[in-house]
Amino acid sequence: MTLKPLGDKVVLQQKKAEETTKSGIILTTASQEKPQEAIVIAVGPGGVVDGKEVTMQVKVGDCVIYSKYAGTNVKLGEEEYIVVKQSDIIALVEE
Repeated sequence: MTLKPLGDKVVLQQKKAEETTKSGIILTTASQEKPQEAIVIAVGPGGVVDGKEVTMQVKVGDCVIYSKYAGTNVKLGEEEYIVVKQSDIIALVEE
């Protein structure tokens, strides 16, 4: 099964939460903060959304930072994804 987003939607897979702090303290699952960094898994076609022309600026494989409370969590099989509007993506992460 695959997710195919519609319109200006983007499917993200969240990066794993840090299990230790920089000083070496091991964090329990409850105290691990979910990162706002994710990998783009699928991108919608863009087009006209709510009367405005939308050009998609991200592509599959991009590493992005998204708004903290954005999107809809989706579980497909064993994998968990977040579906967000492109406008909820704050920045691209380049290494």
